[in-house]
Amino acid sequence: MCLIETRPSVLVMFSLRFAAGATLGAQALDVRGGTPWQMVGTGLVWVTAIFAVYLFNGVMDVTEDRANGSARPIARGELEPDVAFAVARGAALLSLAGAALLPSPIAWMVLILLALGYAYSGPPFHLKRRSGPAAAIGMLACLLTYAAGFVVQSDECWVARAEPLVVFTLAVSLWTGLVGILTKDLSDIEGDAEAGRSTLGVTRGEETVRLLAAGAALATATAFGAVVLLLDLPLVGAVVTMFVGAIVVTVVTLGPLSRGDRAHRRRPYRAFMTTQYGVHLILVVVMAYPPVA
Repeated sequence: MCLIETRPSVLVMFSLRFAAGATLGAQALDVRGGTPWQMVGTGLVWVTAIFAVYLFNGVMDVTEDRANGSARPIARGELEPDVAFAVARGAALLSLAGAALLPSPIAWMVLILLALGYAYSGPPFHLKRRSGPAAAIGMLACLLTYAAGFVVQSDECWVARAEPLVVFTLAVSLWTGLVGILTKDLSDIEGDAEAGRSTLGVTRGEETVRLLAAGAALATATAFGAVVLLLDLPLVGAVVTMFVGAIVVTVVTLGPLSRGDRAHRRRPYRAFMTTQYGVHLILVVVMAYPPVA
C-alpha cells in the first residue's frame, strides 16, 4: 500500500532521470567512470529517498486528496497515515544510511533532497500550497537527480563537453516545474481550495491555468529546440519528442477532452507524464546506443 501511495510511475520517472544524468555524464566525460554496482547502489539510495518524500507527501495531503476523490490508499482509508508516516521515516533514515556509504557529494545531495521534500509538504513551510514555490521545489529535485546520476560517473563537475548535460537537464526540469505543476493543478482545484492552498488554479481560475499550461509546454519545447539547433547538440530525438508532447498537451488542455470530471481533467497531466517518459527513454537509448555511421 505504501508503494502504491508513492505512485510507482513517479519512482520510475526519477529512475529515468537518474539514468539520463549518468548517460549524459558518460557522454560529457567520454568515459564510464562508475561501476555497475556503484550505479545500482546509488540509484537505489536515491529512489529510496524519493519514496520517503512522496510517501510523506501522501500523509500530508489527506484532506485535499479525499476532497479530490483520489484513488490512492490513504485517501481511500486502506492505509493509516500513522503507518505510512512510520514507513516514510524509516525509508528516509535508510536512504541516509546508504548515502553515508557513497561518495560525499551523493550523501549531501540525498540530505538536500529529503530537506526539499519536507519543506514541500511539512510544517511550517508547506511550500506545496503555492504554485511558484511548488514549481521551484520540483525543478530543484529534478536537477539534483540528474546531478546524482552524473556524479556516479565522476566527481569532477566541470567538464569540457557539458553542454548537452546542462541544456537537457534545464529543459526537462522546466518542463516538470512549469508544465507538470500547472497540469496537475487542473485536476486538484477543488481539493486545493478546501485544504487552504493558494495555487494558481484556486486564485486565478481553471481557464487561466489551461492557457498557462499550454503556453508553458510550447514555450519550453520551442526554447529547447532552438538551443539544441544553435549549439548543434546531439539531442534532436529528445527535442522532437518534447515538441510532439507539447502539441498533445496543448490540444488536450485547451480542447474538450479534459473538460468534465476529475478523470477527464487529469488528461493534460497524463500527457505531460507520457512526454517525460518518452524524452528520457529516447535520450538514454540514443546516447547509450548511438547509431553506427
